[in-house]
Amino acid sequence: MKINYTYTNGKNADFKYLCDELDGALNEIVGGEQNRNQYIEHNQLDDIHDVYIAYEGYTPIGCASFKKYLDGIAEAKRVFVSTGHRRQGISKQLMKLIEDKAKSQGYHTMILETGRKMDTANNMYKNLGYSVIPNYGVYGAMEASICFGKKL
Repeated sequence: MKINYTYTNGKNADFKYLCDELDGALNEIVGGEQNRNQYIEHNQLDDIHDVYIAYEGYTPIGCASFKKYLDGIAEAKRVFVSTGHRRQGISKQLMKLIEDKAKSQGYHTMILETGRKMDTANNMYKNLGYSVIPNYGVYGAMEASICFGKKL
């Protein structure tokens, strides 16, 4: 089936659903929500205004978003594709869409944080031209984090 991509905002119900699915997947990877408590407050949707959702038919299967980090620097947030839809290029397309949208809004750099244990995600970001950067902001002291950056 064809995948369609829709631009929306952080209040979208399908985006919230996918973020809940992402949180569940992260809890599995790290051994429970208690092992990622320090991250939860930094993944709230209040400041996210730019979101793309991937749909198969009417079913939301993936998302990616960004928010302003600093002038000219956007931070990718909540990048996720449901388990049964991975390895189809959906996450790469979602990243391209948010990069293009950020660039059209005047951002020159995209940064992001992910977990060191997220090998598949880390490899995807590297393949998309992202480089490891020093952990920024609140992630500076979080050893389980790895940060990436890319000029747009």
